[in-house]
Amino acid sequence: MNVLRKEKIYTTDYIYALPDGERAELIDGKIYYMAPPNTKHQRISSYLHNEIYNYITNHHGPCEIFAAPFAVFLNEDDTNYVEPDISVTCDPHKITNQGCHGAPDWVIEILSPSNRRHDRLVKLDLYQRAGVREYWIVSPEAQTVEVFLLEDGRFIIQGFYEKNDIAKVHALEGCFVELCKVFAE
Repeated sequence: MNVLRKEKIYTTDYIYALPDGERAELIDGKIYYMAPPNTKHQRISSYLHNEIYNYITNHHGPCEIFAAPFAVFLNEDDTNYVEPDISVTCDPHKITNQGCHGAPDWVIEILSPSNRRHDRLVKLDLYQRAGVREYWIVSPEAQTVEVFLLEDGRFIIQGFYEKNDIAKVHALEGCFVELCKVFAE
């Protein structure tokens, strides 16, 4: 007789009950613990956040940018909770004191040795299903950026950029990012 073990489904209540300093994400009821980012990761995140923030501020757009840790509740249920490295949301109705409720317009994830597969597969699928318009995967080691755009409910790769390229941001009209500055040592 085969016995199937039922996998436990976690909810956001579990996330809120974590001890101080412990971070995790919740995807389809499965918990994913997060390691602290390294210095290179934080430098890239800070540079991108500053550039995007300045662009939004200078163009007086309705969008807001948030850096992790910032709660994003992608679905109406309580089994999905993520903290993208950077998220940009252009609908002010999605932003509350708790975080973002619904898909951000643009999400950036910066790869770490412990999360490469997770960001490339699990989160790509989740963001696609949730309706994120633009998804960037930034690789500090390879010094590359992969840009995915949502078309007809599916992500298509729009571009693969290297250190000396200039990446176009589709979620913010007229915005470009000089990658040589993102990956400056």
